Amino acid sequence: MVQPQPSKERSTAWRRKQVAQVIVRLEREYPDAHIVLRYGNDWELLVAVVLSAQCTDVTVNKVTADLFSKYRTVEDYAAADPTEFEQDIKPTGFFRNKTKNILASAQRVLHEYGGDVPRSMAELVTLPGVARKTANIVLGNTDPEAFAADPGAGIAVDTHVYRVSQRLGLAAANDAAKTERELMEVVPRGKWTSITYLLIEHGRAVCTARKPRCGECLLNDICPSAFAV
Repeated sequence: MVQPQPSKERSTAWRRKQVAQVIVRLEREYPDAHIVLRYGNDWELLVAVVLSAQCTDVTVNKVTADLFSKYRTVEDYAAADPTEFEQDIKPTGFFRNKTKNILASAQRVLHEYGGDVPRSMAELVTLPGVARKTANIVLGNTDPEAFAADPGAGIAVDTHVYRVSQRLGLAAANDAAKTERELMEVVPRGKWTSITYLLIEHGRAVCTARKPRCGECLLNDICPSAFAV
């Protein structure tokens, strides 16, 4: 067992031992942890992830059920009327900015990449509205081999991943970008995609934002936050 330690004593070696136990336990608890956004191809995944910013996956899946029936190809998105598209995605919030980015990305994918979503971090982040988190999700879920070989790839850090990794002592940074780098130091590369969904599942089910249920948590004997309660 990895004994909880004060934050200033958490060495890289300690965090590696900690994350090894966390992964083993969470994989047993959530054997089917995976992305819950629904999509049929790489482009639809990209669209869904962009729409998921500041929006629940449940809402995105409701919106894309109709959206993906209406717009079936990258060409359809590139030719879409912005005003109409805004109404199509309005329930996801920030719909004007999302419309601008999705339609511009469609143009770029169509004309710069022959209609295929690029398969590298360096290329993905050139698309409008696509930052590292989105690129990590797209690359990790569409082409695991390319993801494993890409020196620019990393770990997608959303609010759940940020919160739970902080509480578990896996990271101590005060923003998502630094948290990603800290996690990359200690999480085995082969687990970079799965750790995101394991932490998301646990963050939704037990380690919630307002009132974590530490008494029910299968990690409470190794969690510094539970230990401090």
